[in-house]
Amino acid sequence: MGCPDWPKCFGSWIPPTSEDQLPDDYQEQYASKRLAKNARLTDYFQSLGFSQLANRIANDPSIREEQPFNAVKTWIEYVNRLIGAVIGLLIFGTLVASFTYWRQDRRIVWFSLAAFVLTGVQGWIGSIVVSTNLLHGMINVHLFLAIIIVNLLIYAMYKARDVGAFQLPSSSKKTVNMLVAVSVLAMVLQIVLGVEVRALVDQAAEILGVSQRSEWIASLPTTFKIHRTYSLLILGLHAGLAYVLLKHKSESVLVWKAGMWLAVITLAEIVSGAIMAYFSIPSFMQPVHLLFATVIMGVQFYVLLLINRKDEVMQSPA
Repeated sequence: MGCPDWPKCFGSWIPPTSEDQLPDDYQEQYASKRLAKNARLTDYFQSLGFSQLANRIANDPSIREEQPFNAVKTWIEYVNRLIGAVIGLLIFGTLVASFTYWRQDRRIVWFSLAAFVLTGVQGWIGSIVVSTNLLHGMINVHLFLAIIIVNLLIYAMYKARDVGAFQLPSSSKKTVNMLVAVSVLAMVLQIVLGVEVRALVDQAAEILGVSQRSEWIASLPTTFKIHRTYSLLILGLHAGLAYVLLKHKSESVLVWKAGMWLAVITLAEIVSGAIMAYFSIPSFMQPVHLLFATVIMGVQFYVLLLINRKDEVMQSPA
């Protein structure tokens, strides 16, 4: 909420650096603008049949709260939007480049197109996250849509490259597919728990204050303990996957390396979580923790693609 409006920030393409640059009643101004937009969103979601979501947007008192200006938060959000714009341009470039594969494999074009379209949807979802003052469910949608876009791009890249065929024995292939499928489901649940823990941390920060940062973790309910302990299960799943793939290292080093990366990144994810738990949640570690989780899901998807790759070779376009 460093920027209370979207796509501009405090009505400008270059946000302010101090509160003195804003009118005295800026909080009331942007609160009224957000509420007007939310009224339109309420009607829209109601017409689509999402009555529960519409009621939450219309009646949740936290949505009406307007945050005071904070230069650090404003510029973090602004840089986030600039990076998002660059990503959009890069994905558009990917879509344009994908047409060179139209005759070889049209799936590359369709998946690149899907990534481009969903990037636009992601921007719209981001505007809803802002207008609803970080409504919990919308944050989840925003996050998982980003992961879907990443995996669409991974698929397009995978189909455009000749990574070679890799045929596992049927029994091993079944085991690997089962391990990866369970790992994906486990990571989805873990990320949902992580988003819930982040919301609980925000509540603790608001109640206890920044000066009591060391007490935030101690004040968290059982959800945090479940999130922390559950990570060991995910580590075990990925360690088991790496062990199974190790047996077939001679057949495909690429697949084995992907399995090893899963185990290593999962361990790094746990270490970053431990740093937050035992060192008063340093703010720089929060995005690192989320980044590792996102990378894990991308590598999981890549392993699934490699394991189930048919004996086909993609020829480079002329």
